[in-house]
Amino acid sequence: MTPHPQRRRRGEDRREQIIDQALGSFAENGYHNSSIAEIATRCGLSQPGLLHYFPNKAALLAAVLDYRDRLDYDRFGMNRQLSGTEALRQLVQLVEHNMHVPGLVQLFTVVTSEAVTSDHPARDWVVNRYRIMETYLAGALDGGVTDGTFRPGIDTRAVAREISAMMDGLQLQWLLDPERVDMAELFRAYIDDLTIRLSI
Repeated sequence: MTPHPQRRRRGEDRREQIIDQALGSFAENGYHNSSIAEIATRCGLSQPGLLHYFPNKAALLAAVLDYRDRLDYDRFGMNRQLSGTEALRQLVQLVEHNMHVPGLVQLFTVVTSEAVTSDHPARDWVVNRYRIMETYLAGALDGGVTDGTFRPGIDTRAVAREISAMMDGLQLQWLLDPERVDMAELFRAYIDDLTIRLSI
């Protein structure tokens, strides 16, 4: 017997609420310093009530990270392969958007930093995310070489890793000192310079 549509909708709404509150907790406190009990309290639930939706904290973290990625992929067309300068422009838009969602940026930065330990439940997600981003960017740069926008002979995977490193570094500096660091402006200038460098 399938659940009544209204009951199913309530369950989906509750899951979204839990993910939203967990995102805030993980961003503020890190994964290890967040607890199911504290997240349940944020949601107005008992601990067993929350565990009805997510069996443990690792499963909840996975749901939060998947939610974050879906937002970016859907909003900025990263679920399809763009080529050359179009993909680089989309990244600039992503960084501009990130300045309006500091909680999501902080979540990613905290979880990525924590995941350097081998036992962190998000380690595989972080490693895989970097590989996906590298493949996506390298594919876009290869497309730029093919269509003549960029010069041949570029190590596109090395450039892709450079772009990721620049994004992460600027995000960290912006989180630490947002009044002095305009990460969108700095990243836009970097992409402008990179585009020239790849075209020469």
